[in-house]
Amino acid sequence: MKSLATALVKAQKEFEPARKDATNPHFRSKYANLSACVDAVKDALNNNGISLIQNTHESDNGVIVETIFLHESGEMLSTGKLHFPASKQDAQGFMSALTYARRGQLLAACGIAPEDDDGNEAVKNAPKPVAKKPEPKVEAKPEVIIPDGMTVLEYAEKMFWAVETMDELKGQFGPLYKMTAKAPDEQVTILNLYNSRKGELEAK
Repeated sequence: MKSLATALVKAQKEFEPARKDATNPHFRSKYANLSACVDAVKDALNNNGISLIQNTHESDNGVIVETIFLHESGEMLSTGKLHFPASKQDAQGFMSALTYARRGQLLAACGIAPEDDDGNEAVKNAPKPVAKKPEPKVEAKPEVIIPDGMTVLEYAEKMFWAVETMDELKGQFGPLYKMTAKAPDEQVTILNLYNSRKGELEAK
């Protein structure tokens, strides 16, 4: 793939940072949405004879995205497939997972990042637990089992939006919060996910 490899090197020199032009209301932070990520690389790729393709593949519980670079010479490079679970098994849940998967795949495939690290920025801007708003008290529940290939945070996001009552939400939150006792940053993220879903359930 000599032609494609040469073109990718030239294109990568022209990539721009993914601009954080969208706001996450739950974390009160800025993030680079899918459009900003595409804008950061598309012109550089096209100017060097490369088209960007993101294929989707069938999945029962989420979406599978495959990013492909196609050169005008006919050479092609696939960056592999990324599976992302849908938080809800409906159109909204699958579209949200598709957007998230396309964004993550594109950032990884092109070797670019938002203007700041998303994880650090979210933790920095996330509201910290204070005495006026104590952490929710829950009864002891059996430890959850995280499926292979899924992180605690991915599991939390999926399960929090799968429940329909506050009791179910608390039942999921307790074990996951204890499981991340040695990872304060992950605990902050799990707490914010919990509060976000709690607000949705209470608004119903």
